[in-house]
Amino acid sequence: MSEYALVAQSMGKWFGRREVLKGATLWAKRGEVSVLLGRNGAGKSTLLKVTAGIVRPDYGAVKFNGVVTDRPVAHHLAQGGLLFLPDRGLLSPRFTIGAHLRMVERWFGGDAFGVAEEFGVGDLLVRRPHEVSGGERRRAELALSVLRRPSVLLADEPLAGVEPADRDPIMEIFRSLARSGCAVVVTGHDVTDLMLLGDTLTWMTAGTTHHLGTPDKALEHDQFVREYLGPRRLSAAREALVRRRAQGVIEAE
Repeated sequence: MSEYALVAQSMGKWFGRREVLKGATLWAKRGEVSVLLGRNGAGKSTLLKVTAGIVRPDYGAVKFNGVVTDRPVAHHLAQGGLLFLPDRGLLSPRFTIGAHLRMVERWFGGDAFGVAEEFGVGDLLVRRPHEVSGGERRRAELALSVLRRPSVLLADEPLAGVEPADRDPIMEIFRSLARSGCAVVVTGHDVTDLMLLGDTLTWMTAGTTHHLGTPDKALEHDQFVREYLGPRRLSAAREALVRRRAQGVIEAE
């Protein structure tokens, strides 16, 4: 069995006359958190959506569960265990957080109340999504994701709009999912958080991707350092790696 649960190879997408994806590739490895980073407008969200079958690509192919297709269909991929977590709008404003969790529990089993307690939303079950903070809403979405028991999770900008105090617990949820064998892909552009979170990094720029490897290896990529990080972000990235080693996430070399 391949170590990659999902590969979206050489994906292309046009919107009108604008080519948003230009042969971009996405890797999702079992047991790892893969980070796709890049500036706003680089094509990160579009790459996740074409991979998940939400937006139809103009070219490229997706290999998932050993099956290769050039026309991924969202509900087929979802049935196979792929879950797409959008940057917003997963929770319906019509239902309470508890109702959302119970609906997923009925379909997929598990312990909705136990997961809610584990994710720190047990006291929010009677509230609707607009009645909680951004971090609480994101934890509720992740609780739904865990109940769904995905084999692959594609999370688009999951730390956007989340207060700093909520970020570490949310990142630990992604790490826990990866430890359970899930292949996790997270997008974003906050270098400090993503260097702390990712086992492997991919840089997206101008519609295409550059696989950088581990966070340490990423800092050896001259173009990435020069064109994306710059002096300020480079300093933040190095500080993040020091924190990772201190936390025991990676070993000192």
